Amino acid sequence: MPEQATARPHDTRIRSYVHQRVRLSEGQQSAWDRLWTVWGGEVDDVVAGGTWDRRALFGRDAPLVLEIGSGMGETTALLAAAEPDVDHVAVEVYEPGLAQLLMRVEQAGLTNQRLLRGDAVELLTRVVPAGSLDGLRIFFPDPWPKRRHHKRRLVQPGFAALAASRLRPGGRLHLATDWPHYAEQMRRVVAAEPSLRPDGEFPLGPDGWQGRPPWRPVTKFEDRAHVEGRPVRDLLYVADHTGGTPDTRRVTDYGREHPRPGSPPE
Repeated sequence: MPEQATARPHDTRIRSYVHQRVRLSEGQQSAWDRLWTVWGGEVDDVVAGGTWDRRALFGRDAPLVLEIGSGMGETTALLAAAEPDVDHVAVEVYEPGLAQLLMRVEQAGLTNQRLLRGDAVELLTRVVPAGSLDGLRIFFPDPWPKRRHHKRRLVQPGFAALAASRLRPGGRLHLATDWPHYAEQMRRVVAAEPSLRPDGEFPLGPDGWQGRPPWRPVTKFEDRAHVEGRPVRDLLYVADHTGGTPDTRRVTDYGREHPRPGSPPE
């Protein structure tokens, strides 16, 4: 079994995930033992080093996309294979998913995919430089459906501001979810962030939502959502650091309203 990452003492930040120890299958364990030190690493180690050296990760300078929550790695590997001139980093805490992605990387012969285990928000906050990412993907994050758990949802106003700051001008934030309430929350949050604007390549449809881009693979998980009657929503926004007029509407994330920066005091 891979060793678990250790939590920092006195760190009380609410996280969007729960790290559970899960046994790897025989094939996953074999992949982990052979490949983790080749293509994988720990967020804690990167943070402790204090720098984000993308050239050291890939041995080249290329556009870089960060994915938060790669799950079992199906979409991750397909997108990396479709974009050989783009480097991809997947950040995940679920070891079986990381091991499965290692297997996919090996089977596809990918050289542009790396894996990190740990807290992606910590990585973005502590070491990823401002304006350094060409893309940030978050597909089907944990919806935390119970109201008392909405505070654990990843896409909140503070995260949207952080994500926008790490994208280069024109860099894309791509979100997808099959939970209607979370989709509405995501849309309110990103629409209210002044450093993000809708990606003009994907205009709104008659229903007021952007469509799934043809290059995002449809997974078995997504097929099940359609069968169960849950619409899948994609949100594609790009970073715009020109400092337009802030949106003074209020954003509600988990049952509490957060005034936008620049909103008049009440």
